[in-house]
Amino acid sequence: MNSTVFSLTLSQIAGHRRSLALFVLAIVPVLLALIFGLGDNLDQQEWTANVLLDGLIITIALPLACLILGTSALGSEVEDGTAIYILTKPIPRREIITAKFAAAALVAAAFLVPATVISGLIALQGSTGDGLIIGFTVAVLFGIAAYTGVFILLSVVTGRALLIGLAYVFIWEAFATELFTGTRFLSIRQYCLGIADLIASVDSEDFEANLGGVAGVILASIVIAATLFLAVRRLQQFELTETD
Repeated sequence: MNSTVFSLTLSQIAGHRRSLALFVLAIVPVLLALIFGLGDNLDQQEWTANVLLDGLIITIALPLACLILGTSALGSEVEDGTAIYILTKPIPRREIITAKFAAAALVAAAFLVPATVISGLIALQGSTGDGLIIGFTVAVLFGIAAYTGVFILLSVVTGRALLIGLAYVFIWEAFATELFTGTRFLSIRQYCLGIADLIASVDSEDFEANLGGVAGVILASIVIAATLFLAVRRLQQFELTETD
């Protein structure tokens, strides 16, 4: 990984507008948990797992944060033509992609991990929920890596990465995967839920994933490796096209 590209990318993606959007995505779960905690609730684990951690963080905040960061890490440079200045430097393309990926993933984790832990602790009134918070925190980390890889790949493949990413998040992940159980093998969200279920020891009536945790780890790892590999290959082709 190239440290210079990494530092420049951190500065680029941590702009005021993006930081504000990420802050909103991170603070909403905490506020919702505070509102929930004001009432006298007997189904804390079920609500925390299914509404807060799954419904809000895994389904909405996680992919949207990664979409904002992943598509801006390199996509804006490809779109406006300034990427050629990076490509003309004697830097291996894999180092450019890994630096962009690491910067985007780090910023996403800085917002999403605290949001997951803090909102979960508030909703469960200080309890870890039989590993529920730990499980979803690990799941969020896997999800950050997988989603960021997908959206960085999209950003070097098409100029419509943001639009396609939004369709993926709201049509495929949030809608289609709920209607058709067979799509669980093609859903990063389902991988995350499987990982969370693998670590947590809550009753199946409170939370149960549609995909096994081991399968979730394997499939998420494949997505991460495959998207980064393809992004490197595409960036190499982009260089050849621009210099012809």
